[in-house]
Amino acid sequence: MVIKRIFNNYKGLPQSVYILFIARIINSMGAFVYPFLTLFLTDKMGIKEQQAGMYFFLAAMVSVPGSLLGGFLSDRIGRKKIILIFQSLAALCFVPCGFLGNSMLIPWLLIMASFFGGAVQPANSAMMADLTDESNRKEAFSLLYLGINVGFAIGPLIAGFLYENYTSLIFYGDATTTFISLILVYKFVKETKPSHEDIIESTKIESDEKAEKGNIIRVLIKRPSLIAFSLVATIYSFVFVQHGYSIPLQVKEIFGANLGSKMYGTLMTTNAVVVVALTSVITSITKKLKPVQNISLAGIMCAIGFGMLYYANSYWIFFLSTVIWTVGEILNVTNTGVYIANHTPMSHRGRFNSILPIITGAGYAVGPLIMGGYIEKFSIRMVWPITFTLAIGAATLMYGLYMIEKKRKARAK
Repeated sequence: MVIKRIFNNYKGLPQSVYILFIARIINSMGAFVYPFLTLFLTDKMGIKEQQAGMYFFLAAMVSVPGSLLGGFLSDRIGRKKIILIFQSLAALCFVPCGFLGNSMLIPWLLIMASFFGGAVQPANSAMMADLTDESNRKEAFSLLYLGINVGFAIGPLIAGFLYENYTSLIFYGDATTTFISLILVYKFVKETKPSHEDIIESTKIESDEKAEKGNIIRVLIKRPSLIAFSLVATIYSFVFVQHGYSIPLQVKEIFGANLGSKMYGTLMTTNAVVVVALTSVITSITKKLKPVQNISLAGIMCAIGFGMLYYANSYWIFFLSTVIWTVGEILNVTNTGVYIANHTPMSHRGRFNSILPIITGAGYAVGPLIMGGYIEKFSIRMVWPITFTLAIGAATLMYGLYMIEKKRKARAK
């Protein structure tokens, strides 16, 4: 009964959301390439670690102009067209990698795939905003996040069995599942880009989602709360990136390279299991709270989860920490897209969803760079007091933003 009541939260969503949910599971289940990319480049192709890192950096960099292009075009020609065209191009980049052997063309094809993949993300986010409103948006974003993680919980496991003796199938499998997911979108999801009439009609109502005229900078300046939100979200991404950077360094230091790597693998499995098991539960419990309140709560969970690692000396502390900060991750991820959608004009959804993730995700880029020097000067254990302070500070700022918006709405009434 409890499980049934929890999943009732997802009832009544638009049919297209359920199709996208299934498509995300299939696409994520076949995400074979990137989890094993480091191993493939260094082990199969014999590329040095530094050179492999350069390819990763280039792939991350080209996704930025890809995102900007995809956001612009999705507001011009439609979300569905951009998803179908650019995700197909990304999948096609994987196909030749399956038969090129050790050719140095492979890293460049993967960089091209990253560009095309970057163009898809703002179109996906804009489509979700088009399909929902404030009454059901939190549940819809939660469902798609759940779908992605269900797929990712299975995909790398399959890829692990294929990697050693059937490496080419990793590339073919990733491309195949992408095309299957795109067939579902093509057949069952209609174009969601607001019509000219919808845009005109939206200007008659008082809402942060009403259409605006002008370029993205001019329109964004009119939304200071969204700018403030994005800047604070950068602190969150700085905190979250430590799970992939500082935690493996700490378990390696405490338990040694061999045992530490295995322990870190189990922690990431724990992260995936908690996401799949608790996303629906947490969405149900927090559904009456505003997105920014939930994100503030996420900061507190991260402060506790990461902060306790200062005292970590056993595996079980790392395990408990992972459960706690993963709850923060769920709260953050399932509500950030909702907040952005609720404050984005329908006329600029594609462009806003191309530029705002660049701002909010800046912490992922600079976090390892800054903490790397900090760890060398102090120690890995001293990362966590800083992380605790940043998380509490970000949570406080998010709650302050909630109070400001609450007062603004009260005055408007």
